[in-house]
Amino acid sequence: MARGGIPPSPLPQRDGVDAVRLRMPQNGPWAVLRDHLIERIPLPPNQIDGMLAAGEFVGPDGMPVAPDAPFVPRSVVWVHRDLPDEVPVPFALTVLHRDERIVVVDKPPFLATMPRGRHIRQTVLARLRVELDLPRLAPAHRLDRLTCGVLVLTTEQRWRGPYQQVFAVGGAAKDYLACAPLPAGDPSTTVLRAFPATIEVHLSKPHGQLQAQVLPDRIPNSRTDIDLLDRDEHTGLGLYHLRPRTGRTHQLRAHLAWLGIPICGDPLYPVVRDVDPGDFDTPLGLVAARLAFTDPVDGTPRLFQSTRMPWPWAGSAPTLPAPSCD
Repeated sequence: MARGGIPPSPLPQRDGVDAVRLRMPQNGPWAVLRDHLIERIPLPPNQIDGMLAAGEFVGPDGMPVAPDAPFVPRSVVWVHRDLPDEVPVPFALTVLHRDERIVVVDKPPFLATMPRGRHIRQTVLARLRVELDLPRLAPAHRLDRLTCGVLVLTTEQRWRGPYQQVFAVGGAAKDYLACAPLPAGDPSTTVLRAFPATIEVHLSKPHGQLQAQVLPDRIPNSRTDIDLLDRDEHTGLGLYHLRPRTGRTHQLRAHLAWLGIPICGDPLYPVVRDVDPGDFDTPLGLVAARLAFTDPVDGTPRLFQSTRMPWPWAGSAPTLPAPSCD
């Protein structure tokens, strides 16, 4: 059984992507299943009819649903979604570690963690399920599509809960490196420009809004420790060490933009920019550089480190201080 008592799909994965599970409502005006599917799925009616005739909708037993099947409240059907056309992401996934329970990769930029929206096959999850022949692979946490670096996935359903819980309760020490402009003016004039510093502000990201907003007049719900590790006076850029103590959406990107030092290459902060889906020339200058946690199964210390440096920083790799989960 999958989590929550949901049985596994009777349909095999396609390109590492699971079939969609459709559960019927408890009641409704539909006499036949077809009428409900036409109302529910944003496809032309003739396409739904064609999918039914081809046996693409199946029941929990894997048997095709008849085109004239009656509507049954709370019943379940499975179907593979039409996958959108996607521009292939021209970067490879580097496996840092693999064992019975987890796979750890050094994720490239522009590759989403898991299928969502218009990014389906071009995701870490779909790619690795095929490349490693691990159909039950699942992420233990996630990174933004534009963020690169260390990402942990679990190999089977039985390991998913313990490892996801590590990240859900803040049990992993996360270290990021970012390339961003150097602070302007005298860094001693304000605590927000003197490093190291801790930023604690309220972040809000309403559904459907691209950017997270800083609301400094509200109770803080996000915290990031920031240090300036290195400076390049010629380019006006700095290499920053970021330790998020909370896990708000776009937290690091929003915090640095609010400080007036937005991360290099960010298409959302401080202003939203349109970027062609095939443009891979300007990655986000943010790397999930190191991840440390105590293994929830056998209690051993786990430490994984990316080999990447944030774009466009050209200096040497820094020596990070010891991991901390405080």
